[in-house]
Amino acid sequence: MADPINPDTSAVHLLKKLTMIPNVVSAELSDEDQAVIMAAITTIREKLPFSVNLTLSERRAKAKMGDKTRAFVEKSMEFATHHPDYLPRLFDLEEMRRDVELFAALYPVLMELIHLQELVQDTYTTVGQEAYAAARVVYKSAKTNGQGAGLDASIVEMGRRFAPKTSKSQSEIQA
Repeated sequence: MADPINPDTSAVHLLKKLTMIPNVVSAELSDEDQAVIMAAITTIREKLPFSVNLTLSERRAKAKMGDKTRAFVEKSMEFATHHPDYLPRLFDLEEMRRDVELFAALYPVLMELIHLQELVQDTYTTVGQEAYAAARVVYKSAKTNGQGAGLDASIVEMGRRFAPKTSKSQSEIQA
């Protein structure tokens, strides 16, 4: 067992390295707040009952609506409104108007949701990095100071994260 007064220098080095990593996020998300957030997301889904769920190939095949395409759609809508006699007989101008208006109404919602998704993703990534760095210190310290203290099973279990991957055939042979 390692001497707690003079811990292994590699564990000390790792601890110093961890303390150099800034702890950007120090927060908690209560069960109640998580439930409120999930309810808000459910409300958003309910307010968008017309939402479409595309497959990846369908998503790739759809025309993208950038600034130039958006301007084209707006000009076309303006033309169709002022000159309906030039449209095909079965053309549904009201349906086009609904699509154009819905597209315009969804845009600010989409921008806010994208921004929120980026914030949550960045926070999730940062917190994960901080938790992983702390877990590495725990593992290194356990390996250095916990050998022979009845903690071997826990240390081996933690160490599986770093074990080299084996092929299925090797795993099956060992079993």
